[in-house]
Amino acid sequence: MGRRLYAARAPENKRGEIDISAYPPERIRNFSIIAHIDHGKSTLADRLLEHTGVISKSGKNKQVLDKLKVERERGITVKAQSASMFYEHNGEKYLMNLIDTPGHVDFSYEVSRSLAACQGTILLVDAAQGIQAQTVANFYLAFGEGLEVIPMLNKVDLPTAEPERAAQQIESAFEIESDKILHISAKTGLGVDQVLPAVIEKTPPPLGSVEKPFKALLFDTWYDTYVGVVCLMAIKDGSIKRGDRIVSTHSGTKYEVAEVGIMHPEQTPTTLLQVGQVGYIVCNMKSIAEAHVGDTFYKDRQPVEPLPGFVPAKSMVFAGVFPIDAGEFDSLNESIQKLTLNDSSVSVHKETSAALGQGWRLGFLGTLHMDVFRQRLEEEYDANVLITSPTVPYQIKYTDGVTKFIQTPADFPDANIMQDFVESTMEPYVSATILFPEKYLGAMLELCTTHRGEIQNHTYIDETRVMLKCHLPMAEIVTDFYDKLKSKSQGFASFDYEESGYRTSDLVKMEVLLNGEAVDALAAVMHKTMVVTVGRDIAKRLKEVIRRQLFDIIIQTAANGKIVARETVKQLRKNVTAKCYGGDITRKMKLLNRQKEGKKRMKKIGRVELPQEAFLSIMTKSQS
Repeated sequence: MGRRLYAARAPENKRGEIDISAYPPERIRNFSIIAHIDHGKSTLADRLLEHTGVISKSGKNKQVLDKLKVERERGITVKAQSASMFYEHNGEKYLMNLIDTPGHVDFSYEVSRSLAACQGTILLVDAAQGIQAQTVANFYLAFGEGLEVIPMLNKVDLPTAEPERAAQQIESAFEIESDKILHISAKTGLGVDQVLPAVIEKTPPPLGSVEKPFKALLFDTWYDTYVGVVCLMAIKDGSIKRGDRIVSTHSGTKYEVAEVGIMHPEQTPTTLLQVGQVGYIVCNMKSIAEAHVGDTFYKDRQPVEPLPGFVPAKSMVFAGVFPIDAGEFDSLNESIQKLTLNDSSVSVHKETSAALGQGWRLGFLGTLHMDVFRQRLEEEYDANVLITSPTVPYQIKYTDGVTKFIQTPADFPDANIMQDFVESTMEPYVSATILFPEKYLGAMLELCTTHRGEIQNHTYIDETRVMLKCHLPMAEIVTDFYDKLKSKSQGFASFDYEESGYRTSDLVKMEVLLNGEAVDALAAVMHKTMVVTVGRDIAKRLKEVIRRQLFDIIIQTAANGKIVARETVKQLRKNVTAKCYGGDITRKMKLLNRQKEGKKRMKKIGRVELPQEAFLSIMTKSQS
């Protein structure tokens, strides 16, 4: 049996607080794991925690750092989580701070915030799949932050693994020599004992001095029912302990520190936090509105130059969120505030709909981000919500030179204003990168062109894999583009995108009319070429879900003042002539005419109630 290389847990005081003052910056390493989705980041984190004795080697450790229910159900990481480990290398004890990051493009803001607290990162690549789109995106994110990138090939034990080919891809794409790439298997533990020594030797220690005044960057927060807001901070200078008073640069509010500690992997109190370390601080912050990710904190009466912070997340997809029961508005409002504290990339604005009542217009980074947010609302806060169809922000340029941003279809100008006062309409475009096997090249080119895409170029990253770059309208991506991508490539294609500005486009607003009345919640903005197809599809689906009434319901879709499609839900009719046994025809006609008059009156005063299925029907993707 070889000697175990992890260090014993640091000594505790009477309060149960760990003393980590013996770890100066030169013996601290802050690193993260970045990769494409499902390349084994969370599994590698499990093995590292086992290897350093943070968790026991029970064999039951699966996604220990994926603490949310939605993460375990979906098998993906949506929230960056940190864990501190004590490790001995060449006779020296080190404090290793690991941050596990999401792999999906919709959660790239989590990755960028996590990298700001690190000096190095492990770039993990699946030896069977090779480089994927998000691998490329995350590499350049880390490279832009100036971090030391440590490449590793995972899943080398699989029968389908091709480590030589994957290493060649890494060398050609990122100019990293293949002999510097570690070969590991996070599942079996093969080569995992080489990971932390490589991190220690290649990752530079954090900069800063314990002698300087305290300065810390707030890069994550969450809400605790008992202590209020918990702040996760990277200490850039000085030290902090329980009882100290700290000040927020953003608001100027003063707080008294009640507890400091590290994630080990759960909250574990320590005697202090000092320069280079990453840990949590409980400071009696009760109001959710007080926590601002990217804020700089300093000790009272020792002001410092604020840190740059983070570029605010730019919402790419907007959707309306409404409570199903209007009486739950206040509780849902509180739930959304608590959840946005833990996910600062969501933008929140209140809005009112004539059909759905009071609600919110929320901005997300993508459709998966929106779906995960809805699931977290339902599972963590028992909320019953209705989410409207996702839209993207548009720009309207008026003839007087004013440019206005449109986040909801209800704000889009009607046909008369468009004709007389609008100079141009613009929609957001993205620069997309698609990686796939060579045999799907034709299908991928066709997919991009049918979604109004402009092909830029395609290059071979090795003998069998192609990287395609193109410009796509954001509105095309938020519908069913990703599903079609996976379908046409049999699951082999990967997709990543970044914003590339606004372009002039021929946009129109399509309204849904029920008996001549517009339903604002079902309105949509789209390209002129799609109006007829989408209009007919919506009218047909609404006819299937709207319940029959005692009067006819006329469903119409209209754009630019013209009716595009029409469907009719026939009225329910009572057989008023059932008791007429023979006799003159005028008796039957008299009864039928009386019923007809009653139907006319009913149509004037009758209201069409839209069931929830009607909204869900519009949100589901067209099968055509």
